[in-house]
Amino acid sequence: MRDFNDLRDYLDGAGHEVTLHDDDMLAVELSLDQGSRHQAIFLTRIADEDSRDYLRVSTVVAPMTGVDARRALAFNWESQVGHLAIGELDGVPHLQLCENRPLDGLDLAEVHRLVLEIGGLGDRMERTLSAGGDLF
Repeated sequence: MRDFNDLRDYLDGAGHEVTLHDDDMLAVELSLDQGSRHQAIFLTRIADEDSRDYLRVSTVVAPMTGVDARRALAFNWESQVGHLAIGELDGVPHLQLCENRPLDGLDLAEVHRLVLEIGGLGDRMERTLSAGGDLF
């Protein structure tokens, strides 16, 4: 993958709505359950301390207020993909599901698979933690 434009073109061509784009970030609106549910997926270029580029694929799951962290971590333990993190959204801490992969050697088909996996799993976590809600 040369740059985020390749990624945007590929995801557009796969039928996804890319809603945000700059040099280091894309947002994809994933439609689930025949359009009855939606999940926003964020793809961000990040660098480690050695300046190696990574792709972070993430989705917001739930605000941390009222979330049973033990239940969330147990859910994550059962998952084969992703890890949980806390990130701020509009100044409010939110539980997020994310996966980081080195950009070198990462192909577009694998990125698409990650978008679908993180999006689907994030939606299932959101549904579980928010009594069926679909906020994100």
